[in-house]
Amino acid sequence: MKIENNCVVKFHYTVRSSDGAEIESSHKVGQPQLYLHGHRGIVPGLESAMEGKSAGDQFNVTVAPELGYGLRDEQKVARVSRKKLAKSGELIIGRWVQVETDRGVQVATIKKVGMTVVDLDLNHPLAGKVLMFEIDVLDVRVATEQEIQHGHAHGDGGVQH
Repeated sequence: MKIENNCVVKFHYTVRSSDGAEIESSHKVGQPQLYLHGHRGIVPGLESAMEGKSAGDQFNVTVAPELGYGLRDEQKVARVSRKKLAKSGELIIGRWVQVETDRGVQVATIKKVGMTVVDLDLNHPLAGKVLMFEIDVLDVRVATEQEIQHGHAHGDGGVQH
């Protein structure tokens, strides 16, 4: 079966920066990713490259920032109370943290740590970066009606509820 809208895709990936440094790999955690194709569950450039592939396909794709996590916006900064980040553990410059915003939970990078406040960069940590993906498509199946209604894949590697 070929990947098309409303298919659930199970795949392993490794993503590298443009200099070849590994950023993340599903192989390291031993858990493949699962996503519902056509529902924005992965970055647009990778989803586009997945279109038409089948189980067993292995390929590499380079994704420009505009089709990945977007371009950096130097205005996306925030100063928050240390108390808001109390559950984040030690506050270290460069560490990624999750912060509640008016648009839901967002990943941010700690830029400066003061006595009572923390300065955050609200750009996604991979914004502005060219990403190189190594993909191994493991399985493709038709999504259930419930998955389509919910807009995401269920089961191992997907949302559990």
